[in-house]
Amino acid sequence: MEVKDSKLETRCLHSLAKVFPDLELTEPPIGRRSALLDEVVSFQVAFRATQGNKPIKFIRVRVESELAERSTVRLVGLSPSEMPNYSLHDDNVLRGKPGLFPDPLYPISETDGVAAVVGQWRSLWVSVDLRGRSSDEVAPGFHVVTVVFELENGERLAEEAMGLDVIGAKLPAQQLKHTEWFHTDCLANYYGDEVFSEGHWRRIEQFIKTAADHGINMLLTPIFTPPLDTKVGGERPTVQLIDVYVEGGGKYRFGFDRLTRWIELCERAGIRYFEFSHLFTQWGAAHAPKIVATNPDGTTTRIFGWETDAAGEEYAGFLGQFLPQLVQYLKDRGIAAERCYFHISDEPRIAHMDSYRKAKDLASRYLTGFMIIDALSNFEFYESGLVPHPVPSSNHIEPFLEANIPQLWTYYCCSQFKDVSNRFFDMPSARNRIIGMQLYKFQIDGFLHWGYNFWNSQFSIKPIDPFRVTDADFAFPSGDAFLVYPGEEGPIASIRMEVFYEALQDLRSLELLESLIGREKTMQLLEEGLEQKITFDRYPQDADWLLDRREKINEAIRAAKA
Repeated sequence: MEVKDSKLETRCLHSLAKVFPDLELTEPPIGRRSALLDEVVSFQVAFRATQGNKPIKFIRVRVESELAERSTVRLVGLSPSEMPNYSLHDDNVLRGKPGLFPDPLYPISETDGVAAVVGQWRSLWVSVDLRGRSSDEVAPGFHVVTVVFELENGERLAEEAMGLDVIGAKLPAQQLKHTEWFHTDCLANYYGDEVFSEGHWRRIEQFIKTAADHGINMLLTPIFTPPLDTKVGGERPTVQLIDVYVEGGGKYRFGFDRLTRWIELCERAGIRYFEFSHLFTQWGAAHAPKIVATNPDGTTTRIFGWETDAAGEEYAGFLGQFLPQLVQYLKDRGIAAERCYFHISDEPRIAHMDSYRKAKDLASRYLTGFMIIDALSNFEFYESGLVPHPVPSSNHIEPFLEANIPQLWTYYCCSQFKDVSNRFFDMPSARNRIIGMQLYKFQIDGFLHWGYNFWNSQFSIKPIDPFRVTDADFAFPSGDAFLVYPGEEGPIASIRMEVFYEALQDLRSLELLESLIGREKTMQLLEEGLEQKITFDRYPQDADWLLDRREKINEAIRAAKA
């Protein structure tokens, strides 16, 4: 609420609203919601100046609450989008035209505070972290979180309160395997660090920790420079973790020190699963990835790449020496089959089946007991027995679901711009968050996305500034290529990242309810009142339904625990 005669207008909103500076607010105010223990609860406070000619600057923002130490307030920034979607997009978008979109969540400087502009709505993102701490558990019950706006002289301009009804039930641990591909080279490019220098390792750790805090529990591990979104004949900066030494006569020696440091860093951050970078090039598995090695004279050269025939004797001999040693290393660390995943080639198509088969046969003979997964869309790869563990795109998943494939994964990327869930700038946040309920319904084992921090143009021809270019140089709709921005002090999260984590919490809440009342009754509650059952391309599209359904899930948990 505004203080009487205040120059500031405010409104408390749910987390699925997107606040644009040039549009009037259509979302009604909210003041209360329920939550479970071990959950991160988010809401927004929109604000704008109402009087005067110039912006009101240096507004301080603080939280008054017994949960203040668990509360973080960030400013929702605006990112430019020249290509918010492809031209044939569906109607479930916000604007359908280029402009400024709310997305990055900036920390608020104690010195600068925030600025309020007359006639322009802006928003604060408030997160209350109810996750367990050994020395300070949150007490179930009703809590009030009040966000206060005040001037430097202490004059209170406005305040907004959110009531949190914390239910005495804890979300179960996340079972879904979730990976957003981590681009180590993009960190080095943006921050100007030498690859695997101490400065680079510091950035790697920061961005991995942010990933783990948002439900990413599997990490793309660059044993060799990942052959992903790279122009044919081009290359990305070398980021391979494995030291390779040429000993002559087709013999190689390997060093695993950097891989050890990587794994230890990931485990400290909370990463449980490791997916090793693809052993063959993208779109067909026709070539070897870029691999560099140290020669007997001490020089370093690229020994494999686009010029290497994937099925040739030279690369086959290399893999025949490397993979058994890697497998033994993983076994010695105690993380082998259950926690490690391998890739052959990303997004193979029907025309690539022969080359993919040769590559798969070559690598799999050394990977007995490990799961090999690859993103693809054609059911024939599974039907032929070539890919027992496919990762189909969400708009091609139906035949895979009908086949009752165990431990089925799914993914989406830029191509999933019609009907299905996704998280482009121009899509409503409800379209992002619905994925959690879909993953629950279809008992999906893992979710993959290619763009945690891809700050390059398409095909990695050049690096880009993600604060200015959000579509990979007119390649992918804004919001596809990255979830985080590179701040001066470390990662800057996005609305899209926070909302996707809410989706993962929805999934976990449904799993908790199932453990209490059974799957059949849980599904009945989830789809109660719907004219059409939930699928990956048909689902309730409005935020109110989704938020209301989560409240019903929470109430069912409360009742079952009583």
